Formats: sequence, C-alpha cells, structure tokens
Amino acid sequence: MNTQLQHQWNLNKMEAIELQRNLAQKVITEDRLDPILHVAGIDVAYSKNTDTVIAGIVILEFDSLKVVESVVFEDTVRFPYIPGLFSFRELPPIIKAFEKINTIPQLIVCDGQGIAHPRRFGLACHLGILYDIPTIGCGKTKLIGNFTEPDSYRGASSPLVDKHEIIGNVLRTQKNINPIFVSIGHRISLTTSCELILKLSPNFRLPETTRQADQLVKKTMSFHNHYFSE
Repeated sequence: MNTQLQHQWNLNKMEAIELQRNLAQKVITEDRLDPILHVAGIDVAYSKNTDTVIAGIVILEFDSLKVVESVVFEDTVRFPYIPGLFSFRELPPIIKAFEKINTIPQLIVCDGQGIAHPRRFGLACHLGILYDIPTIGCGKTKLIGNFTEPDSYRGASSPLVDKHEIIGNVLRTQKNINPIFVSIGHRISLTTSCELILKLSPNFRLPETTRQADQLVKKTMSFHNHYFSE
C-alpha cells in the first residue's frame, strides 16, 4: 500500500506547521466511503531507554472484527516531541509499516486526533490525505476543545467545541465508562465516524482496531527491550 501524496519529512517546527495549514484545506469532511470489508488500526510505541519507535498496523475484518493481518516496523525517532505535530514523529514509521501489508483497508482508525486539532489537521487527517482513504481520529484524551459530559448510556455523545466550531464528538462507547474523543480524519462525516466507532467497540471502551494495535506494539516493544537488555 503506497501513499498517493508525498512531501518532505525533514522539516523544522515552522515548516511543519505551515504544511499542516496547507494540507488541512484538502480534508474532506463528508462521507466518501467505499463498502468497508477491512478496517485498519494503527498505533506507535516508544522505547523508554533508546530512540527506537515501533509502528504497528492491525487489519480487521469489518463484520467479524477478526484480525486478518498485522505488521510492525521498527524505526528511529527523527522528529522532536512537539504537541500538535505528532504526525511528523509517527507517520514515517507508520508509512513503512503500510508498505508491508497485503490486505488493503477501506477505513483507518487512528489512536489520535483528526480535525480536533489547533490547525484542524491531526494525525488522522494527515494519514487520510497521504493515502486518500477514509480515516477517523479516536483519542483517549482530548487535545483541544470544550464539552459537557455526555449521558451515561452507550452511544451517548456531546459535541467537542473549539472557537464556536464543532470539531468532534465526545462519545460514550460503554455504559458508565469514560468517553472517547472522535473526530473526522478524511472522507467521512462526524455522524458516520461515531456510528462506525460504536460498531468497532462492542465490548470495551476503545475500538477493537485501537485495542489490537496497542497490544501488538506493546508486545513487540517488550520483546525489543528484553532483547537489548540482555
């Protein structure tokens, strides 16, 4: 699976911010979806002791939520830790991991933000633009915005608002469990994004895409740390 758009990654902070502002204009916030057969979850783990980063992709069958493929790619961190610019730190190894997959997904769920971002261009938007594929941002915590707590039942939601603009939904995926933060990545509406996240979260707070990808990178990083500590 190859990117449809390419740009330089060796950028300084101001260059990266300017690129985000330019690419944000390309984000499509309405449904332009193909039938979903497979959905991808992505996650990244960082070594505590080295500059190693591990990107993982898990491909699930959309109807059954069974894992059909998983890949990892080990790399070196090349971009500093700057809030709001995580995609420049995490996408290079994620792109390398995508080059290894055989099953092409029709949707990608990111453990991070979409347009719920200061420049309306979080990691999910960046990834969606690069591959021209529908993406959803699904964060465990918020980056920006204000909200009122949604009702306690599964499926309850409330808008996430920044500067009088709705940038996402605070979605309760399980009854009486802390909500998650859903935002548009690319080629999908907020309503559809929330419907799909609920479908992907039948039993737990986080969607299966995120849970499976998180387990994959943590297991791989644990093996890496053990190997290099011997």
